[in-house]
Amino acid sequence: QVQLVESEGGLVQAGGSLRLSCAASGRTLSYYAMGWFRQAPGKAREFVAAISWSSGGTIYADSVKGRFTISRDNAQNTVYLQMNTLKPEDTAVYYCAADRRFYRDLARIDIMDHWGKGTLVTVSS
Repeated sequence: QVQLVESEGGLVQAGGSLRLSCAASGRTLSYYAMGWFRQAPGKAREFVAAISWSSGGTIYADSVKGRFTISRDNAQNTVYLQMNTLKPEDTAVYYCAADRRFYRDLARIDIMDHWGKGTLVTVSS
């Protein structure tokens, strides 16, 4: 069984940056695609970014493309989300997820093998 634990989020001013990490325990993530999702207050959870198990492929939601970067370190069993030029509309609970499917499938399917519990990111204007 894989346990995913996101780093603490926080309060950031608009235009600022924040890096989230997601550490896995219980099983290696080496053969899992990893993704980040978010859920804003009163809204459905949405896809943010995903990365293949080899780091050879990434995919982003249009709303974060060019501002967010997903990466992973399989040796550390950790995935990261670097968030730059943050906007108030990025305020949400951010979740990491692990799944054995092709990484691009994480952009259109909301059912993952494993989920973290989420971490709150608040961007003030």
